Amino acid sequence: MKGSLLSLSFVLYLGLSITCQAQSVFPYKTDWVKDGAITAGGIGLTVVGSTILLNKDRLTEADLQIIRIADVNRFDRFAAGNYSASAEQASDFPFYGSFVAPLFLLLDDDVRLQAPQVYLLYAQAMSITGGLFSMTAGLTERKRPNVYATDAPLEARLHKYATNSFFAGHTAATATATFFAAKVFHDFNPDSPARHFVWAAAAITPATVGYLRLRAGKHFLTDNIIGYTLGASVGILVPQLHKKSNRTGLSIHPTLIPTDIGPAFQAVNLNYTF
Repeated sequence: MKGSLLSLSFVLYLGLSITCQAQSVFPYKTDWVKDGAITAGGIGLTVVGSTILLNKDRLTEADLQIIRIADVNRFDRFAAGNYSASAEQASDFPFYGSFVAPLFLLLDDDVRLQAPQVYLLYAQAMSITGGLFSMTAGLTERKRPNVYATDAPLEARLHKYATNSFFAGHTAATATATFFAAKVFHDFNPDSPARHFVWAAAAITPATVGYLRLRAGKHFLTDNIIGYTLGASVGILVPQLHKKSNRTGLSIHPTLIPTDIGPAFQAVNLNYTF
């Protein structure tokens, strides 16, 4: 056995070692030119969509005479005729409050060091959601549930935005802001025990806005579901698509493995770092 081992003057040994590096405290990679252009594009779409919204034909009293709740699809029909001024006012508190939620990320030292990049991404996310909403609402003519409410004031039923039901902009914008904040918090603090509560708050806040807008007669359930889904998706995907890749690839280098029975074994180590 010893003789056979000594006769091996050269042995190729293949070793694969996998090294896991700790996540960088700066998880995102931004490009001010490219990301700035995307943000500007979203703002541009918002402006164009808002212009379309302002120039849409308004409903008339004659229109109210011919609309029927039975014309609303069965899934959404239960909300047709909803109207509540107090619910509409109440929805504004979590709606506007959500916009400042990402500012609490500044309590994290690592976020403060990268604040310009983080808030560039926040602006990008909000501009994308704003552009998608304004263009969609501007190009569709879905009547709000309160248009069907015979007990609602005529001013509410004939409001200039009475046909902007699809999709729920308040819900979408709130979801973008809260889910963005939760995603960034998670990426900077992946092991924090608080992340579950942060995600829960991110999910509950736009759901609350959606419920109140439903009660107020501003949106149907499908409007809210689509707004919530779209807003949450944008809030999560914008930071996710900007995450740095920690993968550095494959490296090969020779090494010697000493033995107590003869010449050292020659080895080739493959290092794959991720």
